[in-house]
Amino acid sequence: MSDGRVRMERDRETGIARVTLDNPERRNAYDARMREQLGAYLDELALDDDVKVVLLRGSNGVFSTGADMANAYSWYGKGAADGGGDGRPRRPSQRRRLSVDRKTFDFYHNFLGYPKVIVAEVRGFALGGGFEMALMADISVVARDAQVGMPATRFLGPALGSLHVFFYRLGPTLARRLLLTGDTVPAEQLAHLSIFTEVADDADVEARADWWARKVARMPADGLVIAKEAFRLVEQLQGYQGEEVASYLVHAFGTNLQFEDGEFNFVKTRAEHGANRAFDLSKAHFEVPES
Repeated sequence: MSDGRVRMERDRETGIARVTLDNPERRNAYDARMREQLGAYLDELALDDDVKVVLLRGSNGVFSTGADMANAYSWYGKGAADGGGDGRPRRPSQRRRLSVDRKTFDFYHNFLGYPKVIVAEVRGFALGGGFEMALMADISVVARDAQVGMPATRFLGPALGSLHVFFYRLGPTLARRLLLTGDTVPAEQLAHLSIFTEVADDADVEARADWWARKVARMPADGLVIAKEAFRLVEQLQGYQGEEVASYLVHAFGTNLQFEDGEFNFVKTRAEHGANRAFDLSKAHFEVPES
């Protein structure tokens, strides 16, 4: 059964397919079903010879806030957080973590090496996995005021995400800053680093992303696919050697944290007070006024 929170339409005349994350109540955060639906659409479009470009966007002026943190353990399946039925919360085992995380990161690896050109239309928020997809897209048009970053590192540790992408795309200094603090920043602050193809006013992002998609779609289809594979090879040789194992391995081990007194335990706080209250309390904990 398809998940209606991800929509896909294609225009065979222009060679452009548009895929929209449509979960506005959660700022287009995605759970496992949504991610699987997105992956299924991408697989389908990869085999469509009439499609040259996939334009990825979010509904209601928000790109994506990444994996849904309302239940951080839900990704690991039934029984991972409830102890298998004995009523006592229990962390997922490392064997379950490794198996599920490998599947999760397969999605991002396929996204990074996707054979068609991906144009990301980024507005509002691009956080967590949403930030990763914005960085992995071939062309990203990002609103100046869009908030980008990896805030979940505050809850689950700085080993989140595709580390190779952060260091390769952002550079080691900015990657460390965002991962070690969980800071989010407006894209305008990063515009001078040429991380994104274009940083524009929010009102112009949709039109600019469409223009880039139409411009790329004028290129020969086979030439685009061959170029994408060549780009992938160059990046694999220069920056990503071993990343397909390292990314999910570090994630599985690095997010299985023990919390000391005075450290903020999001999962425990969420279980006691609910997700919304946990987010409010986390903001107070991590706020450090500048002197």
